[in-house]
Order: sequence, then C-alpha cells, then structure tokens
Amino acid sequence: MKHTTNSRSSDLAGLYTLSLRMVIGWTYFSAFWRRLVLENKLIPDEKGYIGEKFNHFLPNALGIKPVIEYLVTHPDALQRSMMIFTIIEAIVGLLIILGLFTRLMSIGIFSLALGILLGSGWLGTTCVDEWQIGVLGIAGGFVLFLTGSGPYSLDYFLIKKNKTFTQKKWFQWLGSGDLPVLKPKVFVLTGSLAILVLTLYTNQYFHGGVWGTLHNKSVKPKVEISNVSHDHSVLKFEVYRTEGADVYGSFLIGVHILDKDGNILKELNHKELSMFPEDHIRNHYVAKVKPGKHSLIIPLGAKADMMIGIGDILQKEKIHSLKLIDISGIEWIAKLDKS
Repeated sequence: MKHTTNSRSSDLAGLYTLSLRMVIGWTYFSAFWRRLVLENKLIPDEKGYIGEKFNHFLPNALGIKPVIEYLVTHPDALQRSMMIFTIIEAIVGLLIILGLFTRLMSIGIFSLALGILLGSGWLGTTCVDEWQIGVLGIAGGFVLFLTGSGPYSLDYFLIKKNKTFTQKKWFQWLGSGDLPVLKPKVFVLTGSLAILVLTLYTNQYFHGGVWGTLHNKSVKPKVEISNVSHDHSVLKFEVYRTEGADVYGSFLIGVHILDKDGNILKELNHKELSMFPEDHIRNHYVAKVKPGKHSLIIPLGAKADMMIGIGDILQKEKIHSLKLIDISGIEWIAKLDKS
C-alpha cells in the first residue's frame, strides 16, 4: 500500500498522543487491577465493596440517578453491573494501551468518563476531583478517536502487515489510520465545542464554578430527616445522608426528642447509639446505616427508616421535633409530621 502524506500525518498524530493513550489506558485498566488483582472488591457485604462506592454517587448524580437508585435497591443486579463495568474497563484500558481498535476503545473511554462525570462529578473533598477526571476523560477519549494510534500500536502493526481488513472503511472508523471525515475542521470544532459546553455546564451544576458562589458538597456531612411520626410506643423517621466525604461517615453521637420549646423529652447519647438495635433500622440501599464502636454511622448515600421506643415519655402529645447531632457539632432538626 502506498504510504500517502495523509497516512504519514495520521501516523504522527497517533505517535504524539502515545503518552495520553498509555495514561488513560492505565487509568481504566487499573480499576480492574485494584478490584480483582490487588484485592477483591466485588464481594457484597465485605469492606471495600465497589457497590457501596456506587451508592455514594446517588444523592447528587446528574441525569442517571434513577439508574443508580435501581441498582442500589437491587443488590444482585448491582453486583452483576459492577462485574460487567469492571470487565469493560479492563478490556478498554488494555486495548487502548496496546493500541488495538483504538477508535472503538476511545468511544469506550468517552462513555466511561461520561458515566463518571454524571454520577460522581460532585465528589471531591479538597478539589473537584471526580469532575476533573470525568471531563478530562471525555476530552482525552475524543482526542484519541481523532488521532487513532501511531507506530507503537497493534493497529499500526496490522496496517503495516497489509492485513486486508485494515483497508476497509470500518477499520478506519474503529481502528487507526486516516479518519474518513469529509470536513475534519467542522467535525473537530463541533465535537470540541460540545465538550466545552458539557464541561462548563457540569462545572456550574456541581460546583458553581462558572458564576455565582462556589460550593463543595463533599466537605461536610448533611443528613436529611423526614417522615417523623409516632404511634405512642415508637417514634419513626427516615434519615438520608446526601452530602459529605464519600470515604468518611457521619457519626451521630446524639439524638434528642424535643418539645416545642426545645426541651429534651428523651435523649440517646453516643454509647446508646453505638448499641442501637439493628432490627430498628431498615436500610434502603447497599450503603447501610449501622451502629459503630462509638456512634451511629451514616455513610454517604445511605437511607434508612428508623425507630426509637418512646414508652418512657409520659406526655407524648408534647413531642414536637427530632434533633440529630453529628460528632462534628452539626445538628439537624425536623418537626413531627402532622399529616
């Protein structure tokens, strides 16, 4: 096959993005390496289970929240999905590193990065970590689609060996070589502007990073309390941890049942919460509210219905509100639901 000027240009473009290909490839292949080789993180109910991490995405995910909620309420489907995602990341990452079917794998990179962006772009305690990983993965995937792989790739090896299928148009779209686009400048500009718009929109949506006040929902815990009611023997309520660091729980050290003047009708301290009956907690998701060594632990994304016995409160008609106290000093209060 005659090596044209365009072919030489595409070879050089693929060569110049070699480091990008290697780093992005390892970024995704390492997900498989961490979860199955270094330690097994695909076993439910064991420490480090990747399904719990997925649950952490739920409270502030963009656009894909229903999908995440379905999976975290169906543990079998969640485990299958985590296994499939891990296998896909391994294949995509390894083949990007090797430079085999580079453009097809770059679409995989783009798609995986988009999932990271929409699911966890709001996370990151000291920086906008997950958002940056997502948008840079999308941009990197697009660049690799444009360039394909250069001399240090299996695509290039197959082209040099004059394999028949490498002359087909489908290989140019899915492998490497000259990208068969009629108007490359328009294609590149359109794709780049679309990615820029997505970058600015998600930066603003998740962090207020374009205008207004910057915010970071990963800095401190936030617990939402709802459906507070009682039947004269048990006070029931729902807790849902929606903000804070994904690697650090909210540690409840106090629960107060209050009257309308703020006086305490009943109090649970940190020792009592550390021994809170597990049969009084009904968790909704795989991230579970549970008693810990010194407190009641509420992981990010955990939602649970809880019950507290109130048989020792003589004047139950005075129950007005419920207050939860975090070890950090943050307090959350919700009134009794009168409906």
